[in-house]
Amino acid sequence: MSVEGLAADQEALREKWDSRYGSAQGLPEPALILREYDHLLPVPGRALDLACGLGTSALWLAERGFRVSAWDLSPVAIARVTVSAEEHGLAVEAAVRDVIAEPPPPGSFDLILVAHFLERGLAPAIAAALRPGGVLFYQTFSREAVSARGPSDPAYRLAPNELLRLFPGLIVRAYRDEGRLGDTSRGMRDLALLVAQIPDKNPGM
Repeated sequence: MSVEGLAADQEALREKWDSRYGSAQGLPEPALILREYDHLLPVPGRALDLACGLGTSALWLAERGFRVSAWDLSPVAIARVTVSAEEHGLAVEAAVRDVIAEPPPPGSFDLILVAHFLERGLAPAIAAALRPGGVLFYQTFSREAVSARGPSDPAYRLAPNELLRLFPGLIVRAYRDEGRLGDTSRGMRDLALLVAQIPDKNPGM
């Protein structure tokens, strides 16, 4: 695809999310992975909510002492994040950023959250952006779903165990992907969740 075609696609994507975030009522809950695995949060440091949407998770992390950056392609989303942070008295550095064209720099964050965003080619840069001992919290929709929620295009859904393959250099601390096994009216369905840590250069004994 030409540079002009890529730019047009990104502009169309930005307009789509601007429209969705502009009409959204209230704020969603913070990412499930943060709520389920809050006991695995590292010592508060610098955190990134990548493709942050309305920024609820960014606010949740800031409330817990993290210095949070929140990035999204949508200017409407970022404007709403900024207002929400000011209303809650929280310091969140919200910025419009195309994370595919401009991924996070290496060794920048102690925690990175990715929720409901899947760009497979970005995985190495996300892992590299963690500081030694840093932790990745990642959740998005799986192909082995039991409901219609999430994207209709399977390209934007994870294959079984795909998150483990996307981040092979990280230490898995928690992973959950129940697929369609057993009683699908129970458990955590439709999603895959990964908490993984980059090895610390100087691990304690």
